Amino acid sequence: MADAPTQPDHGAPARRMFWPGGLSARLLVITAAFVAVLGAIFLPPALAAFERQWLLDRVRSAELATLVTDAAPEGYLDEARSRELLRGAGVAWVAIEDDGIRRLVLQGPRLDRTPYVVDLRDRALASWLAAPFQTLTSGRGRMVRVLAEPRFRQADFIEIVAPDAELKAALTTYLWRILGVTLIVAGGVGGLVYLSLNLFLVRPMQRITLSMERFRADPDDPLSHIEPSHRRDEIGRAELELDRMQADLRAALNSRARLAALGEAVAKITHDLRNMLTSAQLASERLAAIGDPQVARALPRLERALNRATRLSTEVLAYGKTEEAAPEAQPTPLLPALEAAAEEAGLGVGSARLEAQVAAGAQMLADPDQLHRILVNLMRNARQAIAGQAGRAEGGRVSVHLSQDAEASRLRIGDDGPGVPPKARERLFQPFGGSTNPEGAGLGLAIARELAQGHGGDLTLVETGPGGTVFELMLPGAPAPVKARRARPAVSPSQG
Repeated sequence: MADAPTQPDHGAPARRMFWPGGLSARLLVITAAFVAVLGAIFLPPALAAFERQWLLDRVRSAELATLVTDAAPEGYLDEARSRELLRGAGVAWVAIEDDGIRRLVLQGPRLDRTPYVVDLRDRALASWLAAPFQTLTSGRGRMVRVLAEPRFRQADFIEIVAPDAELKAALTTYLWRILGVTLIVAGGVGGLVYLSLNLFLVRPMQRITLSMERFRADPDDPLSHIEPSHRRDEIGRAELELDRMQADLRAALNSRARLAALGEAVAKITHDLRNMLTSAQLASERLAAIGDPQVARALPRLERALNRATRLSTEVLAYGKTEEAAPEAQPTPLLPALEAAAEEAGLGVGSARLEAQVAAGAQMLADPDQLHRILVNLMRNARQAIAGQAGRAEGGRVSVHLSQDAEASRLRIGDDGPGVPPKARERLFQPFGGSTNPEGAGLGLAIARELAQGHGGDLTLVETGPGGTVFELMLPGAPAPVKARRARPAVSPSQG
């Protein structure tokens, strides 16, 4: 039986080459590596300059030795004297070329191998940089042939042949000296950079990271709070933003906990409320049997309110406090919806009146019950703002204006109240955050916006100030108007 193929373990960490885990250690290694690389870049020019100077010293010594031959009788030196001059100059052969004629001035023993050539007259960068490495890799017992311009006599060039063992030893010593200095500088600079960055960068970052880890483990832990150092660089900005983010998250978590507790309480209350509403529906059915005309006129409105309340309580129990039922959007006549919402919100009862600039028969594509809840929340807030305005002697007005295009319907609901305070504007649509009424829960606008967004639209604050406040409800679609029944006097439709 064949072995089953091994499945890759996606949860296991991938293997990788060794690399220091801490930021400080990485900075130390990177800094030392950069200094070492810079040292390696400057190494060939330094070796080339050292070799050139070393060979020039040999050439000048040999050139001075050739001056002795000019002072000798008939320009001739015996073999012993020539060997002594060559040994003093540290060379094996010396020749001079003048007017195209090459003359051997000091002659040493016969060479067994052809020497390699270093032309000090060549100004090419590549050959100058390659010369010391040619010397270091030439092997044992090699000779170097050097050509240079003379300084102490008139000639085309001076040529020497010298053993390269001493040059190679000097180059090797100089190479190790440079490498040692480079390593010392790399370690020293790396250490200084390590200490400075660790003090000014790594430790503050560790402080920020530790605060984030503690906050993630326990947002209520006092040690998780980071105290900004008021630095003016990126670290100071990061500390300040982390402090603000922690404050916002704590507020959001507290609001979430409050919502959870509220949801549990609402579920319990709704359970009992649904039983009460069932009793109220039974009572309304009994009232319908009385036959009184006034009761008959008011009874349909009462039944609609009871049906909405019963349906809402059922949805709360079924979906919980934070989840709304999906809207069943349909063309909904707007004037009857405004009329019912204004009556439930208390408009037209001494405090404020409704003025609707809405064409007769205008419709919006919305869930009728959810549209009713949106309008009631907005109108009730407007009425409470007008009623709570200090020094107001007369009732205000709530105006409604509808505009439609091929893609959306926009309903603007405004009032002539005192406006929304600046502090409340920041969290206007957050639960418990935007209420200006001491007795309000701060949920009306949050619920209204959630219902609007559930339709694919939105609820926004258009403007606010001492002259009043305007909200805009945008819902997708623009149904064609239908023939509408006559509106009540509280609503003033525009005939367009």
